[in-house]
Amino acid sequence: ERWLPTPCPAFATLTARNMPRKPIVGGNWKCNPDSVAKLDELVANLNACDTSKCEVYVCPVSVHIPLVQSKFKEGVMVCPQNCNFKGCGAYTGEVSAEQLVDMKIEWVLLGHSERREYFKEDDTMLATKLAYVLDKGLKCVFAIGEKKEERESGKTMEVLIKQMEQIKGLLDPAKVVIAYEPVWAIGTGLTATPEVAQETHADIRKWIAENVSAECAEGIRIQYGGSANGKNAPDLSKQPDIDGFLVGGASLKPEFASIVAAISEVKGC
Repeated sequence: ERWLPTPCPAFATLTARNMPRKPIVGGNWKCNPDSVAKLDELVANLNACDTSKCEVYVCPVSVHIPLVQSKFKEGVMVCPQNCNFKGCGAYTGEVSAEQLVDMKIEWVLLGHSERREYFKEDDTMLATKLAYVLDKGLKCVFAIGEKKEERESGKTMEVLIKQMEQIKGLLDPAKVVIAYEPVWAIGTGLTATPEVAQETHADIRKWIAENVSAECAEGIRIQYGGSANGKNAPDLSKQPDIDGFLVGGASLKPEFASIVAAISEVKGC
């Protein structure tokens, strides 16, 4: 029963198979802001969120984490943007899971397309990282996604399956959230239509059902990323297989709270 998700209190008597998935929304600040003087404003955006019906996390730059960690209200979780797979020691420029656990951090983001593209993190490395962070007691938001030319050539699921194949044995819904981020929509202003996003999320869930288990597929949460914002979040939230959002640019703005509110209204528990 390792896959069992934490139930929403209102549905605690339901079986795991039909248990609703609690929505989860994350804000990825990426390599922002450029000054510590701007941190309080960003923290305020997160603290304005109603976290009573939706899990909320934020991904600050590692050097900023000690400056903001104590300023977030209860219900806003800190989730670093990366982690190594070697632990502490002679690994210049890296952050270890042991260090994150020691700082009372529970989540970490792995597999973002910018890590894959610019820092050459491949599927094997990311599978190694995921196994490592889970072994150390962390939970993980694991990002996957296809490029524009891959989408246009009909290879979306081929790409996503390749990115998931080496981690399928690690997909515990209580510990792993999948963030589907079409690379062509990240920071471009382009967004998959609700129908296209739902189709891909459903295909991901179907693959997990066929290659891991039906229970895992039912329980695991799949976020949508790729220019999610306050305007498109309500329609995206209505899609049955979209369980939340990984938000980039809009997480630096006050509208982030409206994204949390949108999915809380539809699926909050």
